[in-house]
This record gives sequence, structure tokens and C-alpha cells, in this order.
Amino acid sequence: MRHLILIIALVFGSSASAVQPGLGFGENDRLDELFAEMQSEAGEGAASAEREAIRIFRQSGSAAMNLLLERGFTALEAEDYTMAVWHFSALIDHAPEFAEAYNARASAFFLMGKYGEAMADIETTLVLNPRHFGALGGMGVIQEQLDHPENALRAYKAALALNPHSTDYIDAVKRVEDELFMVH
Repeated sequence: MRHLILIIALVFGSSASAVQPGLGFGENDRLDELFAEMQSEAGEGAASAEREAIRIFRQSGSAAMNLLLERGFTALEAEDYTMAVWHFSALIDHAPEFAEAYNARASAFFLMGKYGEAMADIETTLVLNPRHFGALGGMGVIQEQLDHPENALRAYKAALALNPHSTDYIDAVKRVEDELFMVH
């Protein structure tokens, strides 16, 4: 709970122009534009901005590091989670400031049922990239799995604040609010 509050504070307390390490010249400015589009656009405009932001999040700045990321994602798709963790861990060893490496490894840990490890990697992702709405969404999923709906709702709302037209986050907030309303 303490970690969740810290992360949400980092997200909302961060500057709109926070710099993500490892991005090429102009990419942080482009992210600022994309987040503005996600805030103001709806429909395909917001979805296109979201896809482009994710593409930028996945840029390590190194062909070798991008290869490790790609191999990790390939292992995830093949459901070889141990190999995915290995590739993502190697990437983290070589590029410890690359937020997407931690986020990707969190996904592998989650799929292995290792929620503590996944949460630790999500926390690191958000320290390195406070606007990583995917990591916040992943945090929400884990909190739901752990039967902590209040924490899940906070994480989903934080993701929704960054990406307000995401139907995934809109649906998640509604689902958890409905669950909490039924409980109380």
C-alpha cells in the first residue's frame, strides 16, 4: 500500500515534461505531444497516440538492447516465461535506466504468478518513467489478483488520468467500482 501511494504521488507529482532516459533527440518532446493528444483526442486519434507512445517507450537507444527486448517478447509470446525473464534481466543488466525492460520483465513475472517480483519491477518502471500508463494498468491487474480492489482502483485511475480514452482503463475502473459498490 505504501509503495502504491508513493508511485501514484510520483505519477501525479511529476512534471508533464519528465525526461525518459535512453530516448533519442526530440523523442521526449514527441512524448509530450502524444500525451497531450491522448488527453484531448478521442477515438482513433487517442489510440494512435497511445500506440506511438508505447513504440517510443520501447526504444532503448541501442540495437543490441532492442534485440534483447525483442527476444524477451518472443519468449513471452511462446509462453517461455523463464527465458523471457532471462532476456529482460540481461537487458536490465546492460541498460538499468531503460524503464520498458522492467515493465516487460514484470509481465513475465506476472504470468509466472510471481506478483511480488512483478510489483517490484513495476515500481522501478514508474520511477524511471512516471507516465508509463501500461505499468500502472499492470499494477491494477496485480492488485485485483491479490484481492486489493481499492489499490487496483487507484492504479487504474492513475493510468486513466494519463490515458483517459483507453477503453481498457475505463472498463477496469467501472468493474472495480462496481465490485466495491457491491461489497459496501
